[in-house]
Amino acid sequence: MTVNYGNLRKGMAIELDDRPFVVVEYEQQKKQQRAPVMRIKFRELTTGRLIERTFSGYDVDFTLANVERRTTQFIYQDDNLYYFMDTKSYEQFPIGADQIKDSLQYLVEQIEVELILYRENPVAIELPITGYLTVSETVPGVKGDTAQGGTKPATLETGLVLNVPLFVNGGDQVKVDTRTGQYLSRI
Repeated sequence: MTVNYGNLRKGMAIELDDRPFVVVEYEQQKKQQRAPVMRIKFRELTTGRLIERTFSGYDVDFTLANVERRTTQFIYQDDNLYYFMDTKSYEQFPIGADQIKDSLQYLVEQIEVELILYRENPVAIELPITGYLTVSETVPGVKGDTAQGGTKPATLETGLVLNVPLFVNGGDQVKVDTRTGQYLSRI
């Protein structure tokens, strides 16, 4: 199935050069008495890299990629493979660490993620916007250290290091933004 530029939307999965891409941004520039120029920013699903392409003219059609999203749960890791289980069919999908390297800092057992399949093969995962992780190590905060709210580094259970407020202690569970890697709140 093909789609033209007018029907293109952010988040839509399309094929370019036999590889799956997701539309991140797009804009059209039209100059007087010329065909429009379209700039589209894509994220490749298999590698995660961003590319920007420019298309010229009115008749630009894109082929929709055969991408399927499934709600899965992370169950375990074995060497360089991470296993996810479909929450409806209980089917298991292995995916390599190199394919999800940016998401590894937020993966804890039982977390639900969207598994992205391209041509029936898992290629990527999409994390929830927030994650809940336990603080494994941090220096103690002393009352009166600062005049206003201060921060200190904390190591979380997955090895992620981020700055947290002074009142957060080891063993506390914190809410983290998985897009930016920033502390949101203590639970």
